[in-house]
Parts: sequence; C-alpha cells; structure tokens
Amino acid sequence: MHSAPRPAAEDPAPLPQADRGRLDPRRLRADDLRYLLAVARTGRLVAAADALGVDHTTVSRRITALEKSLGLRLMERGSEGWALTDAGKAVSESARAIEDALTRVVDAVSGRDTPSLHGTVRVNAPDGFGTVFATPALARVRRRHPGLRAELITATRQLTMHPSGFDLALAIGRTPGSRLVTEHLTDYALGLYAGDEYLARCGAPKALADLREHALIFYIESMLQVGDLDIERHLPGVTPAFSSTNVFAQLEATRVGAGIGVLPAFLANRTRLRRLLTDEVDIRLPITLAVRREAVTHPAVRAVRDALHQEVADRAAELLPE
Repeated sequence: MHSAPRPAAEDPAPLPQADRGRLDPRRLRADDLRYLLAVARTGRLVAAADALGVDHTTVSRRITALEKSLGLRLMERGSEGWALTDAGKAVSESARAIEDALTRVVDAVSGRDTPSLHGTVRVNAPDGFGTVFATPALARVRRRHPGLRAELITATRQLTMHPSGFDLALAIGRTPGSRLVTEHLTDYALGLYAGDEYLARCGAPKALADLREHALIFYIESMLQVGDLDIERHLPGVTPAFSSTNVFAQLEATRVGAGIGVLPAFLANRTRLRRLLTDEVDIRLPITLAVRREAVTHPAVRAVRDALHQEVADRAAELLPE
C-alpha cells in the first residue's frame, strides 16, 4: 500500500493566516480533528482512510479544510510519509481529548462499565516472532475490546528510514529513528538444528569447523535487511546452501532434511528437530519494540504494548530456553 499524494489543488501553498484572537470555535468542525489524528498515527493518507472507513481523498479534503479554518499548516510530507508540523502537534494533543470524550460517550450509551477501544491498530513484526508471540497478544487485546480491529504485517526487515504505515513495530536488533520511540522488548535464542533423517544420512558436526562440510539453512544474504542476522557475524566462513527470506521456509527445509538450520529456539523446539553444538552456537538477539511518536499516547497502542510485554514475560522459557 503506497502513500497517496494530496490532490494537486491541495498541495502545500501559503495559507491565509487566521487572526488567533478572532478565530470563532464554532467555525471548526470537531470531526476534522479525527482525520488529523488518523494521519498523524499512521503517517499515510491511505492507511488513515482505511482506519476511518473512507477514501483517501476525503481524508485529504478534511485536513485541508481544517488547515484553512485555522490558517496553519498542520501536516507536511517528507521522505518518511506525512508528519505533523509543530502547529499540528499542538493541535493534535488537544484533539486527543475530544476523541477520548467521544469514546466515553459511546461506552456510556452502551452501558459499559470499563472503557472500550475502537478503530484499527497495525503492528509490523518479523515472520516468526509475529506469528508466535504478537498474534496471541493481539488476540488477547481483542477479546477485551471486540470493537478494536487488529492488523499484523509480518516481514523480517529493519525499520529505520520509513517509520510509517504502522502503530507499533517489532524488529530484530536495535532500531534507531528520530520519529520512533523504542524500547527493548526481549531477547531470543537461535541455535543449530537438524532432523533425524539428515543426521542419519550426513552425520552430526562435532565442531564448528565441520559445518563447512554440511548444508546450512538460513536467510538469503543479498536480500537480508537485518544486520544482526548476518551469518558472518555468528558463523564466519560458513555459506548457506539453502536460503529463504521466510523463517518458516527455513524451518520446513530443516525438517525435511535439506540441511542444518540456524533457527529460533521458540520455533525449533515445537518440532522434533535436534539441537547441535549447543555450547558452541548459542546466538542471542534482541527484539525491539518501536512506536511512532504520534501514537505513543493512544489507548489502543498502549494496550497492545502492554499485551506484548505480558506475552514475552509469560513465555520467557520459550524465548531463552535453558
């Protein structure tokens, strides 16, 4: 999904400066503020439109109308998507209170005793970790808040240059970024694994040097976007014979005897694969949780963040087995 540009008539242009002292609040449409918040959280017009159930031209039109009413440029488009200007940040902070009040009105009318969450929360995560840990965390949040829509996008990649199109992201390794608020979520272990059929046919390596005589299974080096997964860092001089961008393909290749896989313990230990060279190869990598600065205070984002922390705490033994 690509960011949609504003229509030509709505490209950045000088705005008439409103007289702040004479600005009539009755001229403002409070509903326009929801559109501003949606784009601020996702960084993309199309993603905001999906969350609001409208088309992207409607989102663009409503934000432009709000800018004209205030006489301020609220958003600007850069290489990383749409971002709030300083004025936009100030307006959105106040707008969140209006959005929260609308949610409380809905809860009061429906007779709920505890606040409910609505809208859409989108999470980016690596294939394996996203499937095994983010999925149950999101399911738990949705059981408590059935009005909330959850979207999980899985791909093993680094998030540095384009922090848009998501509310929260999970990434392998450290994830710097001026528009991201990051924290360490957990560490996880990787090791060498093989199936009985492969071991019976090719034998087991007795030392690290023996790996050069075996078929290794790992990521495609030329397409790898995560420096922490560079095989040369962990097994110098060893070149994979079977490679895939998808960790589940690597797991399956190992299971059917294509070679020795460098796999996360939380996936391999769900199978009958055997761990090899346990003392010599015990790779530990961090998972970083990143949130767009504009989304940090959103209740749904906080709920998902808390659920992710709870999930990894409850299942620490799977991530870092003895």
